Amino acid sequence: MKKQTRNLVLAMVAALGLGLALPPASMAQAVQSIRGADVAENDLQVGNFRLMPDQAPIERDFVQQPPLIPHKIEGYEVTINFNKCMDCHAWSRYRENGATKVSLTHFKDRDGGELSNISPRRYFCMQCHVPQTDAKPLVANSFRRAEGMR
Repeated sequence: MKKQTRNLVLAMVAALGLGLALPPASMAQAVQSIRGADVAENDLQVGNFRLMPDQAPIERDFVQQPPLIPHKIEGYEVTINFNKCMDCHAWSRYRENGATKVSLTHFKDRDGGELSNISPRRYFCMQCHVPQTDAKPLVANSFRRAEGMR
């Protein structure tokens, strides 16, 4: 047996033999925000919010913010073979649907070269673009829009 493997096995046996275990549930910490404020468990429940109804495009809060999705996307298929978003937002269809067309930035590769189709890095829309909900902030904050966006 190699020396490294032997030492690893010995360390594992020692840890198990000493009875090291997870702390009891009574010692478990409550869920907290990054700022240290307690977060109520029911605030974290899925379904504790509603998606906002369809609306006009939502204003951005900072430069280079990806546009927010101003409509419901439940049931949208975005897979390696199909992207439902392109039914309305493709350059060939955006006018007839009254949708925002996909940005030119989505047609560039990582080196800045132009592509004839959407870059694979930008194909899965919901990585950056998200729909809005009526969810309340988990903790109070003092966020203000960027000066340049006023």
